[in-house]
Amino acid sequence: METVISFIIIFGALVFFHEFGHFLFAKRAGILVREFAIGMGPKILGITKGETLYTLRLLPIGGYVRMAGEDMDTIQLQAGHRIGILLNKDGLAKKIIMNQKNVYPEILFLEVEEADLEKELWIKGYDEEEKLVRIDVARDAVVEENGREVILAPYDRQFDSKTVGKRFMTIFAGPLFNFILAFLIFTALGMMQGIPTFEPVITEVTEESPAAEAGMQNGDLVTAIEGKAIATWDELVASVQNNAGNPLAFEVERDGKPLDFTITPEVSEQSAEEVGVIGVLYQSPMEKDFLGSFAYGAEQTIFWFKEIFRLLGMLVTGQFTIDALSGPVGIYKTTEEVAQYGFFTLMSWAGMLSINLGIMNLLPLPALDGGRLMFFIVEAIRGKPVDRQKEGMVHFVGIMLLMLLMLVVTWNDIQKYFF
Repeated sequence: METVISFIIIFGALVFFHEFGHFLFAKRAGILVREFAIGMGPKILGITKGETLYTLRLLPIGGYVRMAGEDMDTIQLQAGHRIGILLNKDGLAKKIIMNQKNVYPEILFLEVEEADLEKELWIKGYDEEEKLVRIDVARDAVVEENGREVILAPYDRQFDSKTVGKRFMTIFAGPLFNFILAFLIFTALGMMQGIPTFEPVITEVTEESPAAEAGMQNGDLVTAIEGKAIATWDELVASVQNNAGNPLAFEVERDGKPLDFTITPEVSEQSAEEVGVIGVLYQSPMEKDFLGSFAYGAEQTIFWFKEIFRLLGMLVTGQFTIDALSGPVGIYKTTEEVAQYGFFTLMSWAGMLSINLGIMNLLPLPALDGGRLMFFIVEAIRGKPVDRQKEGMVHFVGIMLLMLLMLVVTWNDIQKYFF
């Protein structure tokens, strides 16, 4: 149960920040956001605040921000269509009722002659006295049909009306916020558990190892090897690994007192290459540093950003196969394993996942954020947008291929972990 809760919290946070990036930049651009959804599938909970419906949906596998002009809620009034209209105090239409049920005493019935609900916002039609009238429509008018209300979206509040730069940033903001979340997670991790100093302090000496036989003890600080100063654990490891079978002079500090040891690294039996080992274990000392935690957060974010791109490169060049990819099932099982190592390890896993989600969404593949960004770049170069029907077909094919890939990856995960 703890794993289920951890998985839902982590995945929910990643999706929330991703979609919040889209949402925030859409709002800043003046785009009408109809729905902010966490999860997919049937709605569990929905709250309307302002002009946006906030929903929690059944399947915790994603989310979306539904923007005007990008959805199916296009409102068209055909000539001859009989509608009802409610006016506000300024005489503007505040509600357009698409059916003919007279549920309001002050309703005005109109048979539509023509209408513009995107730019100039007006309706012309014949009233009950068969007189042709024109009624201006309020920018925040609501259209109601069979009890369902949809806020009117003038063209300047639709996604496509915005400059290519604003549309680009609205889509790019999703992955961007995943990177910001990762930075915040790693920064918080540094503040809570401390920042690794990587000082070459021996955590544990293995019994009957070269280090133990020489007299090295837990807590010893290695200051030099063969007269060369050692400042980090990586420097110690490099010196030992490169000198298998060669005696090395260690200078060590124990309880403030200097000590000297001569240790001959053994050849590791667990490595395909000939590397030296002396039989010590290491866990970096930690120090609390408030300002340093921000630098640590940035360093870890950049490190995992580069590492994930390196792994993607290996996948593209054939060094990895599709079997190395993980879907929701694989991520759940890994979360289960990581959770056993404690809260801080789980936080690191969440930070890495957030970066991974951001990078995956930036890949220039149809249906992903990166695919949409590529169309915006093409539009900026050409000076005009790609035909919407052609773009839609490309994204549709992309969605089908991604769904197929997800099925294959999920099936591989199921076979890997359950059979």
